[in-house]
Amino acid sequence: MRILVHDYSGHPFQVELSRELSARGHDVTHSYCDAYTSGRGHLVTEPGETILFRPIGMGKRIEKLSFARRLLQELRLGLELAGLARSVRPDVVMVANVPIPTLVVLVATLLVRRVPWVLWHQDVQAVAIRSFAGSKLSRAFVAAASLVEAGEKWCSRRARAVVVIAESFLDVHRSWGTAEKATVIPNWAPLQEIHPVERKNDWAVENQLDDTQTLLYSGTLGLKHNPGLLVGLARRVIDAGTPVRLVVVNQGPAEQVLREEAARLGVPLTLMPFQPYERLKEVLGSGDVLVVLLEQDAGAFSVPSKTLSYLCAGRPVLGLMPAENLAAQLVSEVEGCVLPPDESALEPAAAWVVDLLADRERRHRLGERARDLAEREFALDVCADRFEQILQECVA
Repeated sequence: MRILVHDYSGHPFQVELSRELSARGHDVTHSYCDAYTSGRGHLVTEPGETILFRPIGMGKRIEKLSFARRLLQELRLGLELAGLARSVRPDVVMVANVPIPTLVVLVATLLVRRVPWVLWHQDVQAVAIRSFAGSKLSRAFVAAASLVEAGEKWCSRRARAVVVIAESFLDVHRSWGTAEKATVIPNWAPLQEIHPVERKNDWAVENQLDDTQTLLYSGTLGLKHNPGLLVGLARRVIDAGTPVRLVVVNQGPAEQVLREEAARLGVPLTLMPFQPYERLKEVLGSGDVLVVLLEQDAGAFSVPSKTLSYLCAGRPVLGLMPAENLAAQLVSEVEGCVLPPDESALEPAAAWVVDLLADRERRHRLGERARDLAEREFALDVCADRFEQILQECVA
């Protein structure tokens, strides 16, 4: 099969799947949006590989907080992606994490050209917008929520197949009349690329983190997160008599919030941009406790992939997130700590961190449990078998 995979974010496990499909003899082009800032996978063709990587939005920057400019930009990206689809001439297309305006343009092109496509549904964007519209978005975004839902539903109904990442997504697809073609395949993280390393690794030494206890957050900080909780957590750990440094690897609007809060509360902060993917295992290995954030309203429609990378890295995980979230269930299974994402949870969260930092053997045991679960659940060959079957059925 000639397959075009477009993952807007360029995340590691989507890249890993494309590589596996290419290794199985398929002609795979993997596309992503260069304008979108996020932690990315290994997006370079290595010697001996046949997979091709084709970015869209080169040299641009996403206008995240301006509705009009962002809409226009996403429509242009849709035209660019549609042009890529025409040039690749795929037998089947699979898309993930694509903004709805971009997706509508692409789907319209695929319909005209009669190319089957698969929606890899990572976020229900209409639900996300409505959840945050009241307090975090402008009136223009509020008004756009119904249009986004209409576009998302229209695209879903025209997909040959839908892959959802959790059972909770099926309720949405039942309401849209698309549940009969939806398959649940949970997300995973690349086991071979992200694995446990020594706490005192080269990255930790280079950034002077090898001899200090750290709370580490690595990944996107957007509308589904409250970055102030990270600083508040670190402050309470320090107040309990345990020195700790907050390390955040992120790029975006949250940077300013973190700097201001850290300065106000007197929290030692190391703030760094997204690191090269080949160093991610060292980055995660530099954390004594790895922290996940997810707002309560995001519990049903988002599974933070950073949690899965944390498990692969073999470190204890603290989740300030909805307990019903699939990732929260994984954290609980490995004896991590899951608490609500609000100020009331910071005291018990800090107490858990303080106890953990005082017990090296327990940290090691929790890290081993995390890695063991990842090795059980994230087998690439099983996931790739299911995706390959779905793609082949679409072509047939």
